[in-house]
Amino acid sequence: MSDTPESRLAALGIELPTPAAPVANYLPWTRSGSLIVVSGQLPLKDGKLLTTGKLGAAVSSETGAEAARYCLIGVLAQLKAAIGDLSKVTRVLRLGGFISCTPEFTAHAGVMNGASDLAVAVFGDAGRHARSTVGVPSLPLDAPVEVEGLFEIG
Repeated sequence: MSDTPESRLAALGIELPTPAAPVANYLPWTRSGSLIVVSGQLPLKDGKLLTTGKLGAAVSSETGAEAARYCLIGVLAQLKAAIGDLSKVTRVLRLGGFISCTPEFTAHAGVMNGASDLAVAVFGDAGRHARSTVGVPSLPLDAPVEVEGLFEIG
């Protein structure tokens, strides 16, 4: 098997789901030239939220990192729908993470590593990216994490 993003996903036991439909008035992704922006994705597993609640309260940092990983799986599903073949990705430019948390919670970076680590596992050095991670008081559907992405394609 060739070494492609899809083969790396398969080796990790990850099958990309059907991309989630937008829940409001926005597009799941947009393209301008060689750039693709993927809208924020929630941590869906089998079409349902992996968990709900806030980090620093009902949700542990470990569960938050797993949720961030599932968010990136959703981002990748949208990206694949946009371009057809993840091998067209030349660079993960940026990931943005939103962490629903209590005011005292400060371990945002570790939670977002769930998404960042998967990006590197799937795309290798091209998966190393800039990122922002911010704490927010709430997210849609009481999700604990939401992740968006910016990708360069060739």
